[in-house]
Amino acid sequence: MNPEQLRDASLLELFALEADAQAEILNAGLLALERSPGASGQLEACMRAAHSLKGAARIVGLDGGVRLAHAMEDCLVAAQGGMPLAAAHIDALLQGTDLLLRIGHPPGGDPDWSEQAGRAEIDAVIQRLSSLDGGGTPAQPAAADAPASVAAPVRTPAPPLPPEPEAAPSAPSAPSAPSAPSAPSAPMAAHAADGPERMLRINADALDQLLALSGEAMVESHWLRPFGASLQKARRQQARALRAADTLQQALRETQDGDGAHALSAAYAALAELRQLLDDGHQQLAARLDEFEQYDHRATRLARRLYDSALASRMRPLSDGLAGYARMVRDLGRALGKSVHLELSGAGTQVDRDILEALDAPLAHLLRNAVDHGIEAPAVRAAQGKPPEGVVTLHARHNAGRLQIEISDDGAGVDLDALRRAIVRRRLASEDTAARLSQAELLDFLLLPGFSMRDTVSEVSGRGVGLDAVQEMVRRVRGSLRLTQQPGHGLHFSLELPLTLSVVRTLLVDVAGEAYAFPLGRVLRATSVARGEIEQTEGHQHFRHEGRAIGLVSAAQVLQRAGADAAPASEQVPVVVIGEGERTYGIAVDRMLGERLLVVQPLPAALGKIRDIAAGSLTDDGTPVLIFDVEDMIRSVEKLVSEGRIEGVRQGAAASVQARARRVLVVDDSLTVRELQRKLLAGRGYDVTVAVDGMDGWNVLRAEAFDLVITDIDMPRMDGIELVRRIRQDAALRQLPVMVVSYKDREQDRQRGLEAGADYYLAKGSFHDAALLDAVQDLIGEARP
Repeated sequence: MNPEQLRDASLLELFALEADAQAEILNAGLLALERSPGASGQLEACMRAAHSLKGAARIVGLDGGVRLAHAMEDCLVAAQGGMPLAAAHIDALLQGTDLLLRIGHPPGGDPDWSEQAGRAEIDAVIQRLSSLDGGGTPAQPAAADAPASVAAPVRTPAPPLPPEPEAAPSAPSAPSAPSAPSAPSAPMAAHAADGPERMLRINADALDQLLALSGEAMVESHWLRPFGASLQKARRQQARALRAADTLQQALRETQDGDGAHALSAAYAALAELRQLLDDGHQQLAARLDEFEQYDHRATRLARRLYDSALASRMRPLSDGLAGYARMVRDLGRALGKSVHLELSGAGTQVDRDILEALDAPLAHLLRNAVDHGIEAPAVRAAQGKPPEGVVTLHARHNAGRLQIEISDDGAGVDLDALRRAIVRRRLASEDTAARLSQAELLDFLLLPGFSMRDTVSEVSGRGVGLDAVQEMVRRVRGSLRLTQQPGHGLHFSLELPLTLSVVRTLLVDVAGEAYAFPLGRVLRATSVARGEIEQTEGHQHFRHEGRAIGLVSAAQVLQRAGADAAPASEQVPVVVIGEGERTYGIAVDRMLGERLLVVQPLPAALGKIRDIAAGSLTDDGTPVLIFDVEDMIRSVEKLVSEGRIEGVRQGAAASVQARARRVLVVDDSLTVRELQRKLLAGRGYDVTVAVDGMDGWNVLRAEAFDLVITDIDMPRMDGIELVRRIRQDAALRQLPVMVVSYKDREQDRQRGLEAGADYYLAKGSFHDAALLDAVQDLIGEARP
């Protein structure tokens, strides 16, 4: 079988995958060897990578790849034998790594590139490597030109390496030959200690469909809960029918015992039979209801596992997108006459593949900026008492359900005086205004489109040139970007991004009777403003927030939804504060519905861009929700302001439809207790929200209005006593009734709860349905006023 027959599309594709994986090992190892030439572990890893590529290229019939990988292997073996690796060696080996990647991904897809157009370049690198490793003879192509079934001698390095899985040159003649190039690569080796990691290539569209279906399955599973509630209602109705039948039966018995009641005997017998049938039906319904509740629990848990698994399949470690950054920083530094390296931490942090792809260009730009503008030349650093080698740091971590990326350098940072002069020179502010700007305000100018402190544009980067694109990407994925600087520590970029674009944590609100969602990452604060605190100035409404005046606009007006003019005005206006800096506004809504984790469902492309709306979703009960495009909404508000069309905030339509059900917040870390109390109260007509512990309950209380809080005492993060104290110390919540329901029935525990400010103390040990419902009715009355 000749090389032309072997070099089919599938084998070339396998070699390309092998080249990608092994080049990642070579890049990382060679950069480490440049800083620590004697690192035997890195030398061994690079040796393995070069040897694997040589064997893979031989099997596919890529003679240029065989010769190049063999020359690199010779150089690394010489280093293992004691030859010091100088900068020239590292440069040549890195150049060889790049060429091996090009052989795997040839220009124009030409499989003969390495033997034709690229042969001269490959021969030049081989000659350079051969001259550097002690002047040996360049690697000869004879072994590669020999029949594929004859093994070329493989030099055994010292110390000896374990046998290479692909070292079976005769494999091409066997049917299983195509599997050889997929021999262990870097990711598999990295996970060897923890067991093999199975990898599977999957079409992105299929994965998106899987995620969409799993989201729908999760929504469908929640249909069971209201259905179960309806069965509970039927059970209660049947119980009342049984009691009515008992009453009638008793009346008939009394009539029968009287004078002349003989005619009622047949009716009495029929009613007794009806009583028995109702009793049998009640028992059957109770049994079926128990089975249904068990199914509900299993189906909901299964749907959640399906959704979590589908979502996890979209997640990738951040390292997948950072593979070439260390090499880029090193090469750019050398091109600029600087010594600099990149320090990565948190590279295993999981992130959605769409976020990872969106991050590629922005992160590369920020790193180039840091090398070009942040890191000083070695002589300058030495004069300042700094190490000659500069450091650029990229740190990633999860924080409060978000992805936090910090990029900084140990360079000189931004010259704030020069930045002020550039602002004035570009007529962005007067000299007096620029002189009064704080450091944070000055650094924000770097994010303006086209702003640069240089008069001429650098080929590498320019502070500000492209930073606006970085900020735009961050905003597009509902994130935030912040710049800070400490004297002598360089410029610091902090990016906060969602972990995934598939789900988003939102603040659900009611506007004119419809549900909408604000992405929480774009919400500065959710609050309520007393109507007496709303100021009117030149036709615009304002309120005070953190010491500054914030413009107030009705969400109904922004969305062009009709409000309810006849509705009685409420004393408090729910307001969502959005934006940043001077572009901060308060959006008045009709009601806060609380936080929700929503599965993002893109709107049909046929609809085009809908103003102020980014996507859609469904709540747990199947209610459709539109997710706001906050940046678009801010532009809509600014247009209303510029045109002088801001209307006064009115009470929304939702509040006028009917008197709302009294709202109860149940706070308990026990799922069983939460569900029991929720079902009891919801069955009586109360609007019930649950929280899993005191901290969760406190966060919900600050976002939504309730008529009553029912809380346990012993809970993680924040116990019930601390929650009651916080409620009593908050001016807006001080009058809110609080009931404590606890297993602790000792007098001192009861006294402790009441002293903290609870209005009612109920022991779970003596808990029964009527006791809880009676206590709730005593505190806040019936479900509807």
